[in-house]
Amino acid sequence: MDEFKIIVIFLIIFGTIQTSYAETNELVVSDEEKIILFTGFSIVVISIFLFLARDVILRKKTSYDKQEHESKKDRTYEKYHSGWGDDYEEIGKRGNSKEENEFRESVANNNLPNYYDILGVEINATAEEIKKNFRELAKKTHPDKTKDDSEEEMIKINKAYEVLSDETSKERYDKYLKKD
Repeated sequence: MDEFKIIVIFLIIFGTIQTSYAETNELVVSDEEKIILFTGFSIVVISIFLFLARDVILRKKTSYDKQEHESKKDRTYEKYHSGWGDDYEEIGKRGNSKEENEFRESVANNNLPNYYDILGVEINATAEEIKKNFRELAKKTHPDKTKDDSEEEMIKINKAYEVLSDETSKERYDKYLKKD
């Protein structure tokens, strides 16, 4: 690699000298010389590119790299096998979870359901109160327990409990509920 660096430095110095000489004298370049110059500059550009990409090109493949893993397919391979920390985010995925998009869309259409009212709890209810009310409502409205067609109601109750039982989902929901 040292020889390569010396050659690149020599070419840069040589090019600088030629340029300064050309400025002092009138420069007449024939077509053959243009081809030689273009070829020389192309070789230099390709050499610089190869020099900069040498780590990627010469990297030794491990047995892990040769195997097919699910984590490689869904692009989480880099997340778990790089020097990045826990703050890794895929580009364009920030704040675009399925729930986040649902909440935004519901707020935009003015039809964000009030999950607190569905479960019959206050906004500042604890996790135990939410769980207790969910179980009571589930017992009353479960399609197997009632003869009524209560599947729609049960879906609403399950969705409300799913959102309010998870702290991060609940925080997200509260943020959008207050916007409404």
